[in-house]
Amino acid sequence: MPRPRCGRCQRPLDHCLCPLIPALDSRTRVILLQHPSETAHALNTARLAALGLNNAELRIGEVFDDLGELLATPGYRPALLFPGDDAQVLRGYGKEDNEPLLLIVPDGTWRKARKLLYLNPILEALPRVTLGDVAPSRYRLRKAPEAGALSTIEAVAGALNTLEQPACFDALLAPFEALIEGQIRAMGVETFQRNHNTEHGTE
Repeated sequence: MPRPRCGRCQRPLDHCLCPLIPALDSRTRVILLQHPSETAHALNTARLAALGLNNAELRIGEVFDDLGELLATPGYRPALLFPGDDAQVLRGYGKEDNEPLLLIVPDGTWRKARKLLYLNPILEALPRVTLGDVAPSRYRLRKAPEAGALSTIEAVAGALNTLEQPACFDALLAPFEALIEGQIRAMGVETFQRNHNTEHGTE
């Protein structure tokens, strides 16, 4: 018999994360486009990010027919948070930035995220932005596919911390940290230390 789950965070009721999920305001509007394969992921950090931000929305699918209308949301400048040769490193909003970003964030493995861009050409046409220097991912249970790779919630928090400084969005990471700690406890600390080399900051 399946364990009862919280309808909001979708975690088992005895491990509900809702008390840790903040309700943060941001000038930036964040739209998370989640590949359907990510919905059953144990962490599902895109969902946690959407729940923790008042000005955020999570959409699930492969083809998004209403993207044109979404990207035309008045008062925002659309940009795609995704690396690329032409991606601009994010910087803080200046006095001249009357319109904050409508930040589009693909959520999925690199392969699935690139597929979302391929299936939705309007995304490919957007100006790209990327994070500057980033700390190693806190996702200590999985080896990053490449240097600087972050979970979706870490990327969103990092982007908002940069854009809206001195405001801080680290509280967004609280449920993510709790999930990681819970998985480490479940596997046993000795097993974790044996299989994940944390001494030198690698995952």
